[in-house]
Amino acid sequence: MEAKSNNTDSDVNAKWDACLDLTARRFVYSSLGGAFAGLLFFRSPVTRWASIAFGAGIGIGSAYTDCSRVFDASSSTSATLLAASKSTETSVSQAAEE
Repeated sequence: MEAKSNNTDSDVNAKWDACLDLTARRFVYSSLGGAFAGLLFFRSPVTRWASIAFGAGIGIGSAYTDCSRVFDASSSTSATLLAASKSTETSVSQAAEE
C-alpha cells in the first residue's frame, strides 16, 4: 500500500517539477521576445514595458494551459504529454544552438 502511495507522490512531484520548469522557461523566453519586439517597434518606454508585460503574460498563460492539461489527464496520458512538451522544447533549443 505504501509503495503505491509513494509512486503517486513521486508522479505528482514530477508533474510539478516539469510545470515549474516549463513556466519559468516560457516566462523568460516570451519576456525576451516582448523586449525585442518593443525595441524594434516602439519608441516610448511605456509601450516597451507594455510589450514585455504582454509577452510575459502570453508565456505564463501558455504554461498554465499546458500544466492544467497535464494535471487533468490520467497518469499514463500525462507522462506522454510531459514527454512531448519536453521533446518539443528540447528540439527548439537544440535548433537555436546550431
